[in-house]
Amino acid sequence: MSGQERDLQAGRVGRAHGLDGSFYVTRPVARLLTIGARLTVAGRSAAVVRRSGTDARPIVRLEGVEDRNAAEALRGMALSVDETQAPALGEGEWWAHELEGCEVLDAGHRVGTVGRLIELPSCEALEVVREDGEDPLLVPMVKDAIRRVDAAGRRIEVDGEFLGLSERPRAGGEALARSFERPEERRGD
Repeated sequence: MSGQERDLQAGRVGRAHGLDGSFYVTRPVARLLTIGARLTVAGRSAAVVRRSGTDARPIVRLEGVEDRNAAEALRGMALSVDETQAPALGEGEWWAHELEGCEVLDAGHRVGTVGRLIELPSCEALEVVREDGEDPLLVPMVKDAIRRVDAAGRRIEVDGEFLGLSERPRAGGEALARSFERPEERRGD
């Protein structure tokens, strides 16, 4: 980081839960929603004093939000955490803003740039704005698809063959293609 602080999106205030000021969090980033974490909402900072529910559907209560009406007044507002207050990430983990804007390469050829990180049911994926102007490419954040991430260097190397970017057929590709031909079209038959 270049010395500037960033806010990490922790989710959005959802509907109220109960009468004590608790609310559901929509689009949650569970690791940022821990008891004691300081969240910013509506321009003010408040600590999480209650955390229940699941990681997919967390319920939180913030200090100073004491009843259902106060929780409802915040509904739809963004929750964020100052990056310097966020828990440390493990090896091979990045915050979304660290990957957004990175150049995406396949075998040294520029594919495009990362537009955003998307959470899918099974994994996260990079939405790559393609260099050739075609529809965005979704690159799952899995070892088969991503060869190397250099967030500091703003470069991500992907496996184009795995992603179907390569023009060369995969092993067995010709035999598979031939299996879909009608018998009279098969060569050498």
